[in-house]
Amino acid sequence: MSDTVADFGKVSDTVTYDAIVIGGGHNGLTCAAYLARAGRKVLVLERRHVLGGAAVTEEVFPGFKYSVCSYVVSLLRPEIIRELDLPRHGMELLPLDGTMTPMPNGDYLWRVNDHDKTRREIARHSRLDAEAYDEYGKAMIEMGRFAKPIMGMLPPDPTSLDPRGLLELLGMGRRFRDMRFHDKVNQVQLLTMSAVDFLDQWFETDVLKATMSASGIIGTFLGVRSPGTAYVLLHHYMGEIDGAFRSWGLSRGGTGAVSNAIAAAAVEFGAEIRTNSPVAQILSKNGRASGVALANGDEIHAKVVVSSVDPTLTFLKFMNERDLPSDFVDGVKRYKYRGCSGKVNLALDALPNFTCLPGTGPHLRGAISISPSIDYMERAYDDAKYGQFSSRPYMDMVIPSLTDPSVAPPGKHVMSCFVQYAPYHLKDGVWDDRQREAFGDAVIDTIAEYAPNIKDIILHRQVLTPLDIEREFGLTEGNIFQGELTLEQLFFLRPVPGYAQYATPIDRLYMCGSATHPGGGIMGAPGRNAATRILKDVSR
Repeated sequence: MSDTVADFGKVSDTVTYDAIVIGGGHNGLTCAAYLARAGRKVLVLERRHVLGGAAVTEEVFPGFKYSVCSYVVSLLRPEIIRELDLPRHGMELLPLDGTMTPMPNGDYLWRVNDHDKTRREIARHSRLDAEAYDEYGKAMIEMGRFAKPIMGMLPPDPTSLDPRGLLELLGMGRRFRDMRFHDKVNQVQLLTMSAVDFLDQWFETDVLKATMSASGIIGTFLGVRSPGTAYVLLHHYMGEIDGAFRSWGLSRGGTGAVSNAIAAAAVEFGAEIRTNSPVAQILSKNGRASGVALANGDEIHAKVVVSSVDPTLTFLKFMNERDLPSDFVDGVKRYKYRGCSGKVNLALDALPNFTCLPGTGPHLRGAISISPSIDYMERAYDDAKYGQFSSRPYMDMVIPSLTDPSVAPPGKHVMSCFVQYAPYHLKDGVWDDRQREAFGDAVIDTIAEYAPNIKDIILHRQVLTPLDIEREFGLTEGNIFQGELTLEQLFFLRPVPGYAQYATPIDRLYMCGSATHPGGGIMGAPGRNAATRILKDVSR
């Protein structure tokens, strides 16, 4: 797309909207809110009956409200919360207090948000690790501070001679130069090493390394020993609430409340939002986007079209390949999704009783991680490598009804289980009802090894395979980040080299979803960054 600033007034009078945003996920809504905030007339079109995309709350069973896909909030940018005044629109984040990892021998590791308590807990397993935990935390905060500004950048194109991009790269180089030597070493290692190899330099306790390394595999078809997973660990470490790094939280009312708050801000700024409005085609003429055609045949015209869905849907489903440069189409086809995550949402009659910590104490108010050892994590990955779901998977579980009673009937609970691995492509057959139920059984059987009462207290269960996530939420291959967070698909390479600045080969067509920089999670940064680019490109 040309860098020349366009003029809205040069477009035909028949155009109704300044911008159409395809997809009512949180990034699409964020982009719409910022465009509307700038005075643009914006229309958001959502395929489903409910807003939020993967950040959605639905009452799947009467009285039980699930954060069906995304279930925790940590990466949502503070500037978005502030600029859109999301608390005034109903968003309330409840801190998630720590992570408890049950162990097969009846012991446990329980890290909480109180640093001193966590240090004493780690010392119970290893005094050396307790000492190292302080230094590790300081180092990761420094890494996060270096990386955090990158999240709000338009990724510079190193192949371009545009002085703005060169200045951005120069600024990054200067910041790297000014870092302490050990921080420079850590930064390079984070970009090249596996999560386990990186953590091996700090810690000796197996269960500690296994639980911490789990953040490095989220949304990737990689194991904790795979090179490149250390960066993904940093990506998740940058989560913050009220300025505190490594803070995670639950949204009151489920993650859909975050999306609804952003939508409310967008509407207040003047945006229009339509649900049950699936897009069938992006309209373009002479290399310029002009609007969309809906599945019912209606055509809606706009001066700018913004897609918050992934590249496969945007360019290979909604457009004709012949209208795009062949090298760009090749890049889209090479873009890797490799969905490998599933979700099991439970409605419970009572609380699970973990053998390692019996009863209903505060350990149930945080996350519960089934990651007892590095070998356990690697064996789970081994199943996936050969085309099977993990017989004993890694899981991250939360019970939001303990901190937010509104999501379940009195005395009942909901339990959210994020599960890896569940590869989209199975070696034997496809994801059908039989495979889905077998996967759900494997999840429940694994939980029962640590909380034996779980099978007796389940009232309902919802099992989502990658194929279910693809079909229901429009995420190709069920990848929760609209594409893997691997090094070759980050920064100026995401989603396609040369097109990482939210613009596309089609004039007036932009992208703003998780397939763009800086990637996935309930973050909002792609939507905000894309709006910034559009407002620079297109004047009134």
